[in-house]
Amino acid sequence: MSSILLLRLASFAEGVSFIVLLYFAIYHKRLLGEAEAIQIPGMVHGGLFVIFCLLLGLVWIERKWPLKKVAFAFICSLIPFAPFYLERKLKQEPDA
Repeated sequence: MSSILLLRLASFAEGVSFIVLLYFAIYHKRLLGEAEAIQIPGMVHGGLFVIFCLLLGLVWIERKWPLKKVAFAFICSLIPFAPFYLERKLKQEPDA
């Protein structure tokens, strides 16, 4: 499995977990007052974010990406729905 494919999968999973975390943070924590509601989604999202960052570092080293491209990918991981855009952009990358 190529590093680009792994990064695409991590980007998609991280994007989904971010949306789920936002749902729990807004609806369950703020509206329903369930403070512990974000504990598990928060840990899952955090783990997926770390995996994404590690894979981004691997791709950076392996593919010798310019810093601008790596920074763009990292910033996409911080914005809701941007990881899905990144996943589509990564689909255009040639597999090694």
